[in-house]
Amino acid sequence: MAKKKTEDYDPELLISMYKDMLLYRRFEESANRAYNKGKFAGFCHLHIGQEAVCVGVQKNLQESDYVLSGYRSHTQSIAKGIEPQKVMAELYGKATGCTLGKGGSMHMFSKEKRFLGGHGIVGGQIALATGVGFKIRYDKENDICVCYFGDGAINQGQFYESLNMAATWDLPVLYVIENNQYGMGTNFRRVTSIDHLWKRALAFDMDHSDVDGMNVMSVYDHVGEVIKNIRKTKRPHLLEALTYRYRGHSVSDPATYRSKDELQSYQDKDPIITQGKLLKKQKLVDDETLDKWNKETKAKVKEFEKFADESAEPDHDLAYQHVYAE
Repeated sequence: MAKKKTEDYDPELLISMYKDMLLYRRFEESANRAYNKGKFAGFCHLHIGQEAVCVGVQKNLQESDYVLSGYRSHTQSIAKGIEPQKVMAELYGKATGCTLGKGGSMHMFSKEKRFLGGHGIVGGQIALATGVGFKIRYDKENDICVCYFGDGAINQGQFYESLNMAATWDLPVLYVIENNQYGMGTNFRRVTSIDHLWKRALAFDMDHSDVDGMNVMSVYDHVGEVIKNIRKTKRPHLLEALTYRYRGHSVSDPATYRSKDELQSYQDKDPIITQGKLLKKQKLVDDETLDKWNKETKAKVKEFEKFADESAEPDHDLAYQHVYAE
């Protein structure tokens, strides 16, 4: 496939990608501040630095497609259509949250938007997504399921069992490894026998590829072709998105296991800055416009915070609801 020139893209698409990544960055920064102020507790894993993967993948989805993820899923749930203020309220454990304040940071969910979690068990979502793929095939739908997980999850047993089933039964699932280089505090190279994680697909004769996860246009173009092929063939695909998290594994992790030079090398490839430069090169914006958007985005996030702050706590009786399927 010939590489598209920047001028071939709809300017509104280029701008929307920048604005989405900016919103997700400011949202996660707000979540970090709220956690440090004690507005919510438990675990909190931020997506800062990995925004290009979320935006590049989910800009290619149709509304009826399914998405499952792990515990670093605040922004992915917003990208699938859950209202940001409800995601923020869920973080705060409020009744107006997308799971009524019962899930918290790791368990965003919306049946209506077909965002089926947010899962706290490492790799647990891989088996669930494979089941969704089977449902799509059984009902003869033209949808796909996207499943996000980290580099650490590929060494879990359910990864192998699930991919074997998906490849054997031709299930329309896009498995996305967000390879941010570290499983908690361990570089993936120390615990994984291969240098490229997409090689895991070779055992199952499964379609596979990798992409620069720090460049939103690269992700968008590549995943667009991958998804088109999945809809056509109904076969699964394993994608390794090479990305990086700028913060620790969770908000309580100081990430001292990384060198300053390594961190700087990835910050020089910040997907938001890169997209901003592209917009300026295309003369779609100037620095003043970017600054204006940044201020507007911060103001929006303040509204999300206000909504979460002012929302009511869940009623105690809610603890006994939604325990069993009805």
